[in-house]
Amino acid sequence: MCKIIYYYQTLTSLQPILYSNTVTHIHLSSIHFGVTNNEPYIHLNDNSPYNSVFDDVWKELFIASNNNIKIILMVGGAGGAFTDLFSNFEVYYGMLKTLIKTKSFICGIDLDIEEPVSLDNVKMLIQRIKKDFGPNFLISMAPIQSSLQQDYPGMGGFIYKDLYSSEVGKLIDYFNGQFYMNYTKESYDIVVENGYPEEKVVMGMLMGQDFEKIQIELKKLKEEYGMAFGGVFVWEYFAAPENWSKICNTILNS
Repeated sequence: MCKIIYYYQTLTSLQPILYSNTVTHIHLSSIHFGVTNNEPYIHLNDNSPYNSVFDDVWKELFIASNNNIKIILMVGGAGGAFTDLFSNFEVYYGMLKTLIKTKSFICGIDLDIEEPVSLDNVKMLIQRIKKDFGPNFLISMAPIQSSLQQDYPGMGGFIYKDLYSSEVGKLIDYFNGQFYMNYTKESYDIVVENGYPEEKVVMGMLMGQDFEKIQIELKKLKEEYGMAFGGVFVWEYFAAPENWSKICNTILNS
């Protein structure tokens, strides 16, 4: 089954999709770390993830999980996280681990690295996650499309092919490629030709992109790759095209 993924950061109600049977994953965004009054913290967006402001969010994500939607916790993105994480790793990683253990319906983590980090630290983090949460715990990453099309350093300052070709690369379950600049079958083909298996590459769109044109490209991709196509995501849920998951599911999984 092709993945159909909503990124979820503007935390409006999930009720419209909880029972739709068209969504495979929700990526809850985004975890950051920092220090206030000399005390390290973990935040979901601007608050502690245990703050009561998130009570309804966690309740709906629990329901989603019970409806076979995989709940993935995103770390990083445009707001950063990894510089802080690696600066005091055991403390911040311990907070992340506790959160995931507390919210036991979380079944994976999405590492969206948009700040310079060392490849060795990325490998270490991935190995720790798999060690601590087991082989079935999902790990995804979210490179921009050019980082998958060409083997040059991306926003994280490392080459994704170097990571994917290493032993640690086997632990990455899928890549949420940010195809925001060129959402076409040809653009996706370049990624596959560069050595990434199609089943591991999800093709991501922004909520403002032309969904009519994207549907045409998705039909081409389905014709070419069939059920091996990795799937689609949209950033983000609250302003996604109407019936986005239903339409994508009809194109890709019927």
